[in-house]
Amino acid sequence: MPEQSSSPWRVVFYKDSRGRSPITEYLNALPVAEQAAALEAFRLLREFGTLLGMPHAKHISGKLWELRPGPHRLFYFAYIGRRFVILHAYRKQSQKTPPHELDIAQRRLAQVMAEGFDDEG
Repeated sequence: MPEQSSSPWRVVFYKDSRGRSPITEYLNALPVAEQAAALEAFRLLREFGTLLGMPHAKHISGKLWELRPGPHRLFYFAYIGRRFVILHAYRKQSQKTPPHELDIAQRRLAQVMAEGFDDEG
């Protein structure tokens, strides 16, 4: 297995132009057991970084990946500074990813790539 850098990965949530985090709002609305499953998925992502694969993570296209805690799907990508930015979350209800859910994630990814991302504020 390839050796990972000693500095840990961080998981951060996308924020809109008003500083609101739709990811935080989504997670806070989940039952406690489902929140715990998401937190465990974030732990695995921090621990294994870009080596995390199925069944926990799946490559979607380009820079976009999908974290898969239970019935939830969280789109993310690896960003500078050893950060994973969680872009969008939704509850899986069919085998195929709904196009509008993917569109939201891709739009947010493009925004972060164009404008940068500040997780300090």
